[in-house]
Amino acid sequence: MWILNVNVFLTADTHFSHAKVCTFTTPDGSFLRPWRDVDEMDEALVENWNRVVKPNDKVYHLGDVAIQRKGLQVLDRLNGDKILIKGNHDTFKIADYYPRFRDIRAYWVMDNYSFSHIPVHPDALMRFKGNVHGHLHAGRVFCEGKIDPRYLCVCVEQTKYTPIAWEDVKLSFQRL
Repeated sequence: MWILNVNVFLTADTHFSHAKVCTFTTPDGSFLRPWRDVDEMDEALVENWNRVVKPNDKVYHLGDVAIQRKGLQVLDRLNGDKILIKGNHDTFKIADYYPRFRDIRAYWVMDNYSFSHIPVHPDALMRFKGNVHGHLHAGRVFCEGKIDPRYLCVCVEQTKYTPIAWEDVKLSFQRL
């Protein structure tokens, strides 16, 4: 019996083929993403993804995969067994996503952490060690003026535009 070494990764908010995301700015006026050209952005995201994710690895994409339909074609070039946690911009028909994702969900729980696109309400966290989410891009969830350690955003802007290993996500919660 062969045992494959399968790693688990998370990412969110790739926004493949979304030209306007290259013009978004942060509160300090700097650009949210380092690319001015959407094709350059897509290529860099694919390169970063495939550098860390191997064909047998599992990837949970926590939503907002592609804004333009042509962005879905980029997914065909990505390594891994992909599972989509739908985001607010994942508005195409489910059939458009299924050739590229093994499963599509509204949320998921693993190792007692909840995965969602939009951060869950704080009252929903009492059952979990934390919430891994997307949606906020460069933002974080705050409570009483401090970063709330029960939440971790895995948007590409916060993970060096590269999927992050599940083991590193769990370590991040321990450090917060």
